[in-house]
Amino acid sequence: MSNTPYPQSYYAASANPAPERPALHDDIETDVCVIGAGYTGLSSALFLLESGFKVTVLEAAKVGFGASGRNGGQIVNSYSRDIDVIERTVGPRQAQLLGQMAFEGARIIRERVATYNIQCDLKNGGVFAAITSKQMGHLEAQKKLWERYGNTQLELLDQRRIREVVACDQYQGGLLDMSGGHIHPLNLALGEAAAVESLGGTIYEQSPAVRIDRGPNPVVHTPHGKVRAKFIIVAGNAYLGNLVPELASKSMPCGTQVITTEPLSESLASTLLPQDYCVEDCNYLLDYYRLSGDKRLIFGGGVVYGARDPANIEAIIRPKMLKAFPQLKDVKIDYAWTGNFLLTLSRLPQVGRIGDNIYYSQGCSGHGVTYTHLAGKVLAEALRGQAERFDAFADLPHYPFPGGQLLRTPLTALGAWYYSLRDKFGF
Repeated sequence: MSNTPYPQSYYAASANPAPERPALHDDIETDVCVIGAGYTGLSSALFLLESGFKVTVLEAAKVGFGASGRNGGQIVNSYSRDIDVIERTVGPRQAQLLGQMAFEGARIIRERVATYNIQCDLKNGGVFAAITSKQMGHLEAQKKLWERYGNTQLELLDQRRIREVVACDQYQGGLLDMSGGHIHPLNLALGEAAAVESLGGTIYEQSPAVRIDRGPNPVVHTPHGKVRAKFIIVAGNAYLGNLVPELASKSMPCGTQVITTEPLSESLASTLLPQDYCVEDCNYLLDYYRLSGDKRLIFGGGVVYGARDPANIEAIIRPKMLKAFPQLKDVKIDYAWTGNFLLTLSRLPQVGRIGDNIYYSQGCSGHGVTYTHLAGKVLAEALRGQAERFDAFADLPHYPFPGGQLLRTPLTALGAWYYSLRDKFGF
């Protein structure tokens, strides 16, 4: 049987010890079968186990193999389209519910880390950096918007103040969110998987779901086994493939690239990011970076629509890093990797139910670290019969990409090119 290892990333190289989990070779029964051992699946499993459900998780590769173990590691609040967009497109009650949940994912992460003693280099504080005065105006409006929904840990940074938190001279100012922060993302996933098992949940690795028999007693098939369940949660996101065709037609996998430097000296690291906050800029195709626990700079950016793997990741990302930090021109890059996230046309998550017993959440659109943890809680609530918050997400429209699967990639890339030009010329 094939064995899919982790990609050669910094996260995989610095992962905490974890057991080798077996593949499924049996015909078993459970209350809930979760497809995917990333953040959405693990969060769902934890909340369900805490509520007394019997849970089985199927993972095609290894825990955190997908976006959950490859992302920039930044705890960023809200959604890929912010609450003001939601307010303009849905009714006031739905907007209120979604707005109230916009900062819950970050709290869930911290609760999990504390409750289950997860060692994942958790640090508080995230900065949105404005390159233009127009972007600074957006951040001022964002602060008012987020405060209206209860986030009181925000500080606007003028040009002098942002120089105190990041040694980059291209920013006009920024917004500091102390309820944001950063983590070692793979170690967070591994810690959550250990928590699932500590509560009696079972995780099978190297066990891709290849078919779902729908109906009143659904069955999930793997290459060498099957799981009979009362409920199924589909949490494969960008790595789901065509397992559920109606979900694949309304989303698109996209790649993002990340590089990691060699360890920096303490003096250089503390000069770059004196408070050890993470940073992302406000461009449409944004750059993001932070320090790791061992003082490397982790820098990511760019999007490859359709999720192709670039031939030379360092050649794409290193110039972006040097534009922000020219003082790193002689620093060696130790790791470079890519990973896929799932994009929706609206840039809002897609949540719903197929039939009476198959639930799903997908399409974080690059904003997944916090949202996925919230999604797990919302899905678990729905399975317990408390569907108000689930319905608030499920009622968001799910648009198919124009042109279908053949044209969705070039059309989306064209749109991104347009917005990147707007960023470049400041209009």
